[in-house]
Amino acid sequence: MSGPAKADLNKAGVESSDFPVLCETCLGPNPYVRMSKQEYGAECKICTRPFTVFKWNPGQGARFKKTEICNTCSRIRNTCQCCILDLEYGLPTQVRDVALGRMSEAPTSDINKQYYAQNLERQIADGSTSSSTLALDSLRSSSAGKEMLKSMARTDPSYKRNRPHICSFFLKGDCTRGKECPFRHEIPPTDTTMAKQNIQDRYYGRNDPVANKILRDHAVEKGLVPPEDKSITTLLLLSLPTAILEPDLRTSLFKALPYIAQTDIKSVVLVEASHCAFINFHTRDKAERAASGLSATGGLDVQGSVGGKKAKIVWGRARAKKTAA
Repeated sequence: MSGPAKADLNKAGVESSDFPVLCETCLGPNPYVRMSKQEYGAECKICTRPFTVFKWNPGQGARFKKTEICNTCSRIRNTCQCCILDLEYGLPTQVRDVALGRMSEAPTSDINKQYYAQNLERQIADGSTSSSTLALDSLRSSSAGKEMLKSMARTDPSYKRNRPHICSFFLKGDCTRGKECPFRHEIPPTDTTMAKQNIQDRYYGRNDPVANKILRDHAVEKGLVPPEDKSITTLLLLSLPTAILEPDLRTSLFKALPYIAQTDIKSVVLVEASHCAFINFHTRDKAERAASGLSATGGLDVQGSVGGKKAKIVWGRARAKKTAA
């Protein structure tokens, strides 16, 4: 009688799935799309584990697309496996996290990525943790943030994302295939900020140029335009309660902005006579992200506020330069 079969060490820490987690835009308008499946075809761009790769053509004239992250990482952040956008709103994860006041619990270090993903995969298989608990519905979020996401979300899928890439030979003037070329013969836009996109930044919601543009446009609509002077890193809170203390203000601030750490704030100056407070940040990026988050929720909920009124948020001003006598 032969002994028990040994486990294959090459397949340790891998993921196998039967169906991908995709959004409507990535699937395309064709309801009878054909997919090719390759088990352990590539490693996940997030947890670096081998996973099942799905490849398909969304429609006529579109480029072939494939899954970039594994199924488990997609469930953790409730994103599409191909475009890494939120499945419910079709927005970048950074916009969603800022609006709902959520901070990513997934580890970013290479040592803990695989361990975290394997534990969640085991919990989902055992039924102790369902995919709904990993989604946003299980998190406590404000209604103002959800309304903001609904207003910014696309009602119809944008199939322009499935277009072929721009032909590099056409940009050099060396493409000889003409209309038979499967790539686009177009001049790329002059704005190069959108070209610096990274899958991990999109997944974790950090320094995403698309998300920054969306949040900046939303702040402009709400009247909270960032000042052109990059040295201004101060936010002003107005209409504060009379008997509020600085510790209570810090507690309310960190509760509303969980992605802002205590080390990001340089100082908090509370002016009781004027019922306002100055929040000074170390960097301009943290100040802009805090302003976007507070504008998305309609202000700051402060302890002791009368009638549930929120504190208003505005940008500070630059100090006037002293002139020599």
